[in-house]
Amino acid sequence: MFVLAHLSDLHLAPLPTPRFSDLASKRILGFLNWQRKRREVHDADTLEALVADLKRQQADHIAVAGDLVNLSLPEEFKAAQRWMLALGSPLDVTLVPGNHDAYVRSMEEEPARRWGDYMRSDGDEQPSFPFVRRRGPIALVGLSSAVAAPWFRATGRIGKDQMRKLPDILKQFGDEGLFRVVMLHHPPISQPHRQSERLLNGPELVAAIKEAGAELVIHGHEHVNSVSWLAGPSERRIPVVGVPSASALPGKKWEAAGYNVYRIDGAPGAWHCQMTSHVIGKDGATTATEPRVIVWR
Repeated sequence: MFVLAHLSDLHLAPLPTPRFSDLASKRILGFLNWQRKRREVHDADTLEALVADLKRQQADHIAVAGDLVNLSLPEEFKAAQRWMLALGSPLDVTLVPGNHDAYVRSMEEEPARRWGDYMRSDGDEQPSFPFVRRRGPIALVGLSSAVAAPWFRATGRIGKDQMRKLPDILKQFGDEGLFRVVMLHHPPISQPHRQSERLLNGPELVAAIKEAGAELVIHGHEHVNSVSWLAGPSERRIPVVGVPSASALPGKKWEAAGYNVYRIDGAPGAWHCQMTSHVIGKDGATTATEPRVIVWR
């Protein structure tokens, strides 16, 4: 059995004090939003307690689905680099960036520079997308949907080169009999009320996965526990799973902080994946839901 842990949307707190020049961009909106709302939601102690509980699960690997930072300030990337090193080594942790990690165009390359070791294929010296990491019976396929969105938007986009390569990668590792986990920040399909936050070329991604197949898709971005389904080859359904923000205080705007654990067992053509969601309560303790089977074949 292979145990995979999944968390997202750390939004590391506290926010460093920005310089006036830092706010001469879209960052001014994010800063005002932080002052009005987010600083009351994202909590460093909550994140610390959640990660302590996650480490007690003794997962074989940890997947982090982006939004480590808030405004893409230089100081935030340095703090997030230290945080990732404390979470685990690049051998044991895989990361994809989120829209807050590319909040302004001038910082779009900073995730790769600071956190590149966590998002590159096995054997590669430089990060690139899509990347593939083989761990036991699984192949983690990392996509980047992180682009600098316009003002008042939190949209994402998977680049044309990524989209062109993805079907062949999925088919290759499917033919090799691996349990394929596609990870990205934005969900492939957003709810109607979230159109300003959607993956702009989500339909292309859905079509690629339907053509080539995958066993599981994991994401963040929406700050909620969610399970939806995509059509796959041969009428098989593919689960798409989102998690809450890993730093969200209970009783605030979003769902309380949580993470998922997937227990993957079986063999090609007969995979079995059991999911457990772990959620932090107002007392700071973390409780687990009843296990749910999301892959069975």
